[in-house]
Amino acid sequence: MPNANLLLFLGEALIYVVAMIWLLHLRGRLGLGVFVAALGVMHFIETYLAAVFYVQLPFGVISPGSAVFFSGKLMIILLLYVKEDAATVRQPIYGLLAGNFLTVALSLLLRLHDTVSIVPNRVADIAFIDEMGWLMVWGTTLLYFDSLIIILLYERLGRWLRRFVTARFLICGVVVLTLDQLGFYAALHWVNGAPADVFWGGWMAKMLAAPFFAVAIGLYLNASRHPFLAISDRPLGDIFNDLTFRERYEDLLSRSGKDTLTGALDRGRFEVEGQQMLRDAAAKNTPVSLMIIDVDHFKSVNDRFGHIEGDHLLQKLVATVKATLRPTDRLFRYGGEEFVVLCPALAYPDALSRAEDIRRAIAGRVATPNGAPVTASIGLSSAFGDGNGVRELLSQADLRLYAAKSGGRNRVVGR
Repeated sequence: MPNANLLLFLGEALIYVVAMIWLLHLRGRLGLGVFVAALGVMHFIETYLAAVFYVQLPFGVISPGSAVFFSGKLMIILLLYVKEDAATVRQPIYGLLAGNFLTVALSLLLRLHDTVSIVPNRVADIAFIDEMGWLMVWGTTLLYFDSLIIILLYERLGRWLRRFVTARFLICGVVVLTLDQLGFYAALHWVNGAPADVFWGGWMAKMLAAPFFAVAIGLYLNASRHPFLAISDRPLGDIFNDLTFRERYEDLLSRSGKDTLTGALDRGRFEVEGQQMLRDAAAKNTPVSLMIIDVDHFKSVNDRFGHIEGDHLLQKLVATVKATLRPTDRLFRYGGEEFVVLCPALAYPDALSRAEDIRRAIAGRVATPNGAPVTASIGLSSAFGDGNGVRELLSQADLRLYAAKSGGRNRVVGR
């Protein structure tokens, strides 16, 4: 009987991998949604079987839900990443996670109903729904972390095993399925009191499933002539950001915290980014320089030409300053006609030269409506000679800005 069960396991694994690869391969004709829906529909049966359905194999007691279907799903998710990208593969992962949390939330409401019996000797088993719901949430949470790890590990292994894609799939499967077995068994033991034999038998089965799925996927990639030998040129951090939607957060952050008039970052962003930049500089032992730029006689521009022309002047000034900065420098509107520039990894002598470039650029490119040049005064400070915190740098630069204005304006004052 154990040998017959093993043959059935192999048949189930073969059907699963062939069907899912076929749906993935036809995503251009059928749409990716068909593949994703099939992946999601299988999740319930995977969890149910992993919780209650076990058979005897020659090397232990095994559930096909965990050893075959879940292992196959994880390897298929990695295949989806190879065929598509991180932004695509995150969709089924987050979809499963959201759906399972919704299942648990609704089951908490379902238990409040007063039910009636329609079919003789059949009643709603709310305890079963609860158990399955929480196991599904736990399993999907594990899948989330498993997916992140297996994709990042696949990319890392590509540095050394570029031409051995099957080996990369195999190593990734062995490592991540081992971690997954530890995590899911912990939940089974806590919920159902599953014995240790379940862990060891399940682990052995997953270690056999990993090469089976790796070879099947490797054969498919070779047969489909997919350019799988190439690895991503993107840093692992960028791939991680895509998988976790952090690039969306970064995009939202880049769109928020901006001064609506000039496009410079606002004071709130300065408070956040200034502190972080100083902490990073201290950790790396690199300098940071800070400039305060103030438009000379700006009030007279508003009084003479009106606030609309004053706004245009500030917009032109910001565009001019941005043109002189490096991509890593940050420009903030601190208030009114006053702006702050943070320059990471820029020591004081270089910052002084940069401030002079900014001052000359403003005087040469920014003018009032009647053609009169607009000038600016700049106060400069640098970490860590002028202080270790952003407030200290700001205070020192402000004192020097005052000195620049007192000294005749249109000048830079540093140490």
